[in-house]
Amino acid sequence: MDESEIFKHFEGKTILITGATGFLAKIFLEKTLRVQPNVKKLFLLIRPTTERSVERRLHEEILGLDLFRVLREGMGDDWSSLVEKVIPVPGDISVDNLGILDSVLRHNMLQEIDIIVNSAATTTFDERYDVALGINALGAMHVEKFARGCSKLETLLHVSTAYVHGNAVGLTPERAFRKGETLDGAKISYLDINMETKIAQERLRELQTQNATEKEITRAMKDLGIERSMLHGWPNTYVFTKAMGEMILENFNEEANLIIVRPTIITSTISEPFCGWIEGLRTLDSIFVAYGKGKLKFFAGDPESTLDMIPGDMVVNCMMAAIAVAASSSSDSDESRLSIYHIGSSNCNPLKFGELKWLMHRFLIENPLLDDKGKPIKVGQPTTLNTMASFHRYIATHYLPFVKALQLGNIIFCKSFESAYTTTRRRISQVMRLAELYKPYIFFQGIFDDSNTKNLRKSIRSSQTNMNLLNFDPTHIQWDEYFLKTHFVGIGKYALK
Repeated sequence: MDESEIFKHFEGKTILITGATGFLAKIFLEKTLRVQPNVKKLFLLIRPTTERSVERRLHEEILGLDLFRVLREGMGDDWSSLVEKVIPVPGDISVDNLGILDSVLRHNMLQEIDIIVNSAATTTFDERYDVALGINALGAMHVEKFARGCSKLETLLHVSTAYVHGNAVGLTPERAFRKGETLDGAKISYLDINMETKIAQERLRELQTQNATEKEITRAMKDLGIERSMLHGWPNTYVFTKAMGEMILENFNEEANLIIVRPTIITSTISEPFCGWIEGLRTLDSIFVAYGKGKLKFFAGDPESTLDMIPGDMVVNCMMAAIAVAASSSSDSDESRLSIYHIGSSNCNPLKFGELKWLMHRFLIENPLLDDKGKPIKVGQPTTLNTMASFHRYIATHYLPFVKALQLGNIIFCKSFESAYTTTRRRISQVMRLAELYKPYIFFQGIFDDSNTKNLRKSIRSSQTNMNLLNFDPTHIQWDEYFLKTHFVGIGKYALK
C-alpha cells in the first residue's frame, strides 16, 4: 500500500477510541483528524467526573491542548466543523457495555463503528490490584463484548506493552499469549483470571469489613497486586494485568481483524505534529527530573542494559498502518486475522542505560532546572550503582546511619526530631520501593523481536507527497540529538511547564 492509500482507508470511517484522555490516544486522534479530515465520526469514551462533564473534559483536556495547535491553525475556519465529528461518550471501560447508559447512543454506535482502538489502561506499576484488573484485564473483556455487538466492525486494535513478557532474557518474539499461560519462574503453573478477580474482590471486602481506612486499603491492594504478579512470574501489577487483557482477546480474530500493538517505553513526539510534545512525566522521565532538581545523587542500573524507547508519534504511525494493511490483507486472503507488533528500538537501534545517563548530565549542565527562587540547580557527576546489591549497600552506608541518628535524637530530645525522622524513613522506603519497581527496566536483558513491524514497514510504499508522514522506523532516530534537542526540552516545556 502507498502511504496515501493508508490515510484514505480512514475516509468515511467511524472510530471508537477508549482511554481518550490518555497520552497515546490524543496523538492518535490528532493524527487522524490531520491526515484524514473526511473521517466520518470519532467516538471518544471519556469517564465523567463530579467536577467535569465529558464535553468539558473533551475541550479542556484534549482539543484545547497545544498538541492540537498545528491542526487548529491549519484548519482555520473549518476547525469547528471538524470538531463536530468528535463525539464525547460518557462511559467507563471497567463495567459492562463500557458504562454507556444512553441506550439510543449505544445502539447507534453498535451500528456505525468500523474500527475500535482500545488504548485505555492504568500504567502505574504498582496499581491497586482491583483497579488494574478492572481496567487492564476486565476492561479488555468489556471492549471485546462490545466489539462483538458491532454489526460492521472490521478491526479491533488493542494497545498493550512489550513488557508483558516480564523479565525475559534474549530475543522475545511477537507471539500471542495463551489463556492461562504463566511466565518462567512462576510459582503457580496456571493463570485463572476469574480466580484472580475473586481473590481481589474477597480481599477488598475483608478490608472493608475490618473498617480499614482508604489509605490502608490502597496500600494492601497494591501489595496484593505485586504479590499475585510475582507468583505468576510477572514483575509488577501493570504488565501482569496487561498480559491478562491480551489473553481475554485470544479468539476475537474469529470475529474481525485483531491487532495487538506492543510499544516499549513511549517518549515524546519526534516530529508530529511537532517535536517534543509530552504529557506528564513518563517512566524514566521522573529520574531525569529528580536528578535535575538535585534530589537524586545516584543512578541504579546496568550501564550496558538496553533501554527500549520509542517516540509516541512513531507508535501512532504504526497503529494507523497496521489498521489499513490488516483490512486490505483480510479481504485478499484466508490467513489468520491476528497481528502482533512490537514497536520499539532495542533490536535495530539500541540505546544503553549508560549513554542516557550521560545525556541527562550533559543537558542539565548546559540547561539546568531552576529551584523555587528561580536559581539554576547544579548537578554533579552521578554515581552509578550497576547492581541491586550495590544499591542496597549505598543506602545502608549513606542513609541508614542518618536515620539512626535522628531516631536517637528523637529519644533524647522528646519529639523535636520526630518530623525529620518520619520524613527520612518515608523517603527511604519510597526509594527502595521504586527501585524494586523499576528494576525490570533498568537491569533489562531482553531485546524485542520486531520482525512483524519491519514487514509492515516494507509493505508500505513512500510517496513524495506524504514524505515522513508515516515514519515508524526507529533506525532514523539519532538518540543524542533526540534527547538533547527534543525530549528533554519537551519535558521542561510541557511536563514541568
